[in-house]
Amino acid sequence: MAAAPINSANHDWLSNAKTEALQEEGFKESNPKPSQQVKPRSRGETLSSVRSKLGLHPDAPIDNEHEDLEHHDLLWSRIKLVLREPFAEFFGVFIMVMFGDGSVAQVVLSAGNTAAPGGDGYGSYQSISWGWGLGVMLGIYVAGDSGGFLNPAITFCFCLYRGLPWRRFPVYLVAQFLGGFVAAGVVYANYVNAINNYEGHGIRTVPPSKTATAGVFCTYPQPYLTKASQFFSEFITSTLLMFVIFALKDDSNPGAMGKTGAGPLFPLALFFLIFGLGACFGVETGYAINLARDFGPRLMTYILGYGPEVWTAGNYYFWVPIVASFLGCSFGAFLYDVFLYTGPESPVNTPWLGLKRLVRPDMSLRKKARSPA
Repeated sequence: MAAAPINSANHDWLSNAKTEALQEEGFKESNPKPSQQVKPRSRGETLSSVRSKLGLHPDAPIDNEHEDLEHHDLLWSRIKLVLREPFAEFFGVFIMVMFGDGSVAQVVLSAGNTAAPGGDGYGSYQSISWGWGLGVMLGIYVAGDSGGFLNPAITFCFCLYRGLPWRRFPVYLVAQFLGGFVAAGVVYANYVNAINNYEGHGIRTVPPSKTATAGVFCTYPQPYLTKASQFFSEFITSTLLMFVIFALKDDSNPGAMGKTGAGPLFPLALFFLIFGLGACFGVETGYAINLARDFGPRLMTYILGYGPEVWTAGNYYFWVPIVASFLGCSFGAFLYDVFLYTGPESPVNTPWLGLKRLVRPDMSLRKKARSPA
């Protein structure tokens, strides 16, 4: 649901990406002469090459004191070095969904429990807002090395507006999706007996059933909503999400933080943002705003026996959080860059609001190649 600070080192891929693009356009480097001896690649060079192909920085984000340790020669250590950022996104989303879905499960499945303090279950709707807010904050801390995006739509916007390499998008998308998918399965395994007690042994239903538990794992719209209303609810919350994230990440926007953006307070700021979205806009569709947190768990519920109704409920609502999150986040990012952002990374701050890059991308590449370093 959120994006965390991106280290400056993560942008060094720009020179590599530019070189590869120029080679595709015909600006090929001179080939070595046949007589020249080509040295075989070292293991470190091979790992760097694989990481570069994934759009990651050639060097894994590890502490300097850990670089030359012997265990990096082990097979799993090499795999970990290659895929550290995707692993970070996986576990960041995993933590987010564990806390988020876990909070929903506790509130729903304990409703009316007279043994709870207060005699009416373990939590209220605000407990869910707390759970998702904490999940996002802690997920960002877990996924700090990868940028802590935790949301494919946010990753997409950083590719589109902030120069994150597009080659990184697919591997992050898969990692984020799997994180939500696996987390939903773990939450289900933890609460399976409570679900049986609430719905009946082996009975699994989706909203608007009065005893539905499918809504523990993914979102479902209120039955009175039209398709347009469903879409607008998800679109507006996604727009707010991305607009505020770009504001928090803008070092040139003093805000309340000084000329450093939100800095180390970014995860805490995201906690309040997610809490606020849930408290103010959660009633209609459950503010999914994230493919990884909604589609992954939805697929898991289908596998676990909730049936095809997970796709057909709400007049085939399942696609709304996917499309609306991408369009809403893109629109929120566009609004921020058009009216507030002054940095050079955004295509909005180029001729024709970036359309020239789409029409003549080769001209942009040639201009960068010929500019002094």
